Amino acid sequence: MSTPALPPTSRRWRPALEAVALPVGAVLVALLLFGVFCAVQGANPLSVFKAIQRASFGSWYSFQNTLIRAAPLILTALCTALPARLGLIVIGNEGALVVGGLAATAAGLAAASAPPVVALTIMVLAGMAGGGAWIGLVGLLHYQRGVNETISGLLLNYVAIAVLSHLVNGPMRDPASLNKPSSYSFAETHQLGGIASSNVHYGLVFGVVFAVFAWVLMEHTTFGFKARMIGGNIRAARMAGLPVARLGITTCLLGGAAAGLAGMVEVAAIHGRANESLAAGYGYAGILVAFVARFRGLPIILVAVLLGGILASGGILQRQFKLPDATILVFQGIVFLCILFSDSLYGRFACFKEKTA
Repeated sequence: MSTPALPPTSRRWRPALEAVALPVGAVLVALLLFGVFCAVQGANPLSVFKAIQRASFGSWYSFQNTLIRAAPLILTALCTALPARLGLIVIGNEGALVVGGLAATAAGLAAASAPPVVALTIMVLAGMAGGGAWIGLVGLLHYQRGVNETISGLLLNYVAIAVLSHLVNGPMRDPASLNKPSSYSFAETHQLGGIASSNVHYGLVFGVVFAVFAWVLMEHTTFGFKARMIGGNIRAARMAGLPVARLGITTCLLGGAAAGLAGMVEVAAIHGRANESLAAGYGYAGILVAFVARFRGLPIILVAVLLGGILASGGILQRQFKLPDATILVFQGIVFLCILFSDSLYGRFACFKEKTA
């Protein structure tokens, strides 16, 4: 009996449309629900959305604030997106960012007498090594001991934050930092400056380059093909002789390196030292970016800019509309839930199914 033929590959546009339509629809539903939340709080939803747009993209100054927040979001999103291509849900982004920031701080202080380019290079490598080792541990525990990667990554976040608190209040503390315990600061020449005299630092360049690298790696190399094969059917991958554990741990190392680089960017471009503000929640927000972007490298850049704009508007919502300080967190939570729910809708709409020839 003959099998019904599918249309040529060039005409199989319905699955691609579904991959775009469902996340966009989920975000629109989230906007509607957030509007209801604002109305319950006594604020006009349309005015709130207008204020978010104005605070995010309304001027060059506000757009710079958006891009500053987008830089760590791109890098922490890759920490979830890269392992997800192998079927691993890693949410240790915050811990990897913190460890990367601490490692970069220690390296930067040790290289204080080195030329700026050398010192910053050492800090970049140290931050990536620290974050990579942190998430690499998650992959190692999963493949060698069968530990659930989601649980271990989440618990390691708390460990990293506790280590950060201990170090900046103890061995790494600058005695002059009284009100806010911090490490010794870097020299101004050893910090990441702005791009072309703007407020946007070079961390954004790091994020874009890493995202493009991740896209090329996963979409256009044999490594990425093997990773996608493991994510599609791990049993078939093992039967085909693929080194599943080695590929998984390597991918976790790369994802952790991206988040660790975000930590280096935060200490070298924003704080100028390590303190407890390093755990600002960018790692958790990066998880949302990765899910909305469907774990793809290039869409992560766009989604990170959009979410960065939302984060940049938190202050104006509190001042202008008297909304709670956690309003932006509520919005993030609603978007995340809607995206997760939309995952259950794939393949359920007839309009997105290819018709046989």
